[in-house]
Amino acid sequence: MIYGLIGNSKEIIDNLPYFPILPKIDDTKKDVDQHMSFDYLGLSDELLSAIKDAGYSEPTPIQKKAIPGVLQGRDILGIAQTGTGKTAGFTFPMIDILAQGRARARMPRSLILEPTRELAAQVEESFIKYGKNSKLSCALLIGGTDFVGQVKKLDKGVDVLIATPGRLLDHMQRGNVMLSGVQILVVDEADRMLDMGFIPDIEKICKMLPKKIQSLFFSATMPSEVKKLTDSFLKDPREFEVSSPTQTAVTIEQHLVRFKGTDSIKRQVLRHLLKAENVTNAIIFCNRKKEVKIVNKSLQVHGFSASELHGDLHQSTRMEVLTAFKEGKTKILVASDVAARGLDIPDVGHVFNFDVPSNPEDYVHRIGRTGRAGKKGTSFTLSTQLDKKYLDGLLKFLAKEIPLYNVPNEALEDNKTQRQSSSEANNSASKHHQKTKNTSRHNSINKKLTKKQIHHDEKPIKKETSQDSNSLEKTLGMGGHMPDFLTR
Repeated sequence: MIYGLIGNSKEIIDNLPYFPILPKIDDTKKDVDQHMSFDYLGLSDELLSAIKDAGYSEPTPIQKKAIPGVLQGRDILGIAQTGTGKTAGFTFPMIDILAQGRARARMPRSLILEPTRELAAQVEESFIKYGKNSKLSCALLIGGTDFVGQVKKLDKGVDVLIATPGRLLDHMQRGNVMLSGVQILVVDEADRMLDMGFIPDIEKICKMLPKKIQSLFFSATMPSEVKKLTDSFLKDPREFEVSSPTQTAVTIEQHLVRFKGTDSIKRQVLRHLLKAENVTNAIIFCNRKKEVKIVNKSLQVHGFSASELHGDLHQSTRMEVLTAFKEGKTKILVASDVAARGLDIPDVGHVFNFDVPSNPEDYVHRIGRTGRAGKKGTSFTLSTQLDKKYLDGLLKFLAKEIPLYNVPNEALEDNKTQRQSSSEANNSASKHHQKTKNTSRHNSINKKLTKKQIHHDEKPIKKETSQDSNSLEKTLGMGGHMPDFLTR
C-alpha cells in the first residue's frame, strides 16, 4: 500500500494498526518444521476447528508439502511410506476447495480411487470427520455393498465420490455416473493398484475425465508402469518424496526369529511370543488366505481373542472385524496383505509376520501398522528354513540386518516333547491293544476247544418234546414261522 505525503505523514504512519510480519517458512530448516502448526498451511478456520477437535495440532511432513500445493491448484506426485498421513494430505485441502459449489445428479465434483474397500471406507470416514463444519456430500462405490443404495446417492448428486476401480466402471457402464464434472482426481496407493492389476482400469477411467483437471497421485514406491501413468496424466506436478521406500519408522523395534521346524512349530513359537511379550493387541500377517484361517483357528483353540481378515470375506463382515479390533473387542487380527496398507489403526502395539513377505516392500507396509504417530511399536518376523529365499530378498532390499531374537529352547522343545510323549503313548496303547487282542483270541480258542471237549465228553442235551414246542408256538401266535432264537 502506498501512502501519499499529505499533511503530517509521520502521524499517519504512527497511528496505523500493527500487523506482525510472519516469518517465511523454509521447510529445509528442522527447527521451523518441528514447530509448524496447521495454521500456516492456508486452511479455513472451520476446517482448523475440526482438526483441533480431532486432537491434531501439527502436520506430518507429507501434509506440510502436499496441502499448500493442492490449495494452489497444482498437480501432485507424492511418494511416501505407509502411515505418514497421506489421506489427510489430500482430504484437508479438498474439503476447503469443494466448500464452494453445488453437486449435480450423477456428476460428482471430485473422484478418489482406492485399491481396496477398506481404504475407500476409511477415506469416507475422514471426510465425514473433518468436513463436519461443511456440507459436503460423499458416496462410496465399493463391492460387497448395496448397489441400489449407491445409485440413489449418485442420483442426489455428490461432491466427493470415493470408489474402487471395478465398481466405478460397473456404474459407468450402466450410465449411473458421469465424470464430466470432476474437478479433482486422486489416485491413492498407485503402486498397490499396479500389484492388483488395476492400472488398465485407471487408464480407462482417466480418459473419461475432463482435460482441465487437478490430479493428485500418491504412492509408496514408483515402479516404471506407475511412472508411465503419471507422465501421461499429470501436468507439471509438484513432486516430493518424504522418505525412502526401504526406510522403516524409527519408532518400531524390529526382531527376526529364526528356527528350524514346520508350520505347527511356527504356530507354537507365535503363541509363546504373544504370551512372553504381554501383547495387548496385534496384527499377524500371513502370505496366503488359507494360512490366515489356520492360524486364526489355532489361536482361538488356545484361548486367544482372535479374528481373521482377508479378501474372501463379505464386505460387511470385513468392516465388522475391523471395527471390533479398533474398539478392542478383538485383541488379535490375523490378516492377509489386505490390511497391510493405509488402515488407520493408531494404537497397534505389535505386528507379527507369521510368513516372511514374498514382496520385500510389503514388509515396510506391514510393520508400518505399528509405531504410528510417534508411538512405540514392536515387530517380529518368524522365519524357518522354508523362508530362506524370501528372507534373503528382504535383507537385500532393506540393505541391513534385522536384529535376531532368540526364542528359549522350551518354546521349541515343548512341542517336540509333546509329540514324542504322544507318540510313545500311542505306541503303548497300540501294544496294549495288540496284547489284549491276542489274549482275547487265545481265550476264544480255548473256549471253543472247551465246548468241543464238553460236546464229546458229555451226553447231548435233551431237546424239548413236540408237545412243548407246539404249546409255545400257539402261545406266541407265530405257528411254524417262529424264529429258533425265541426257543433257545
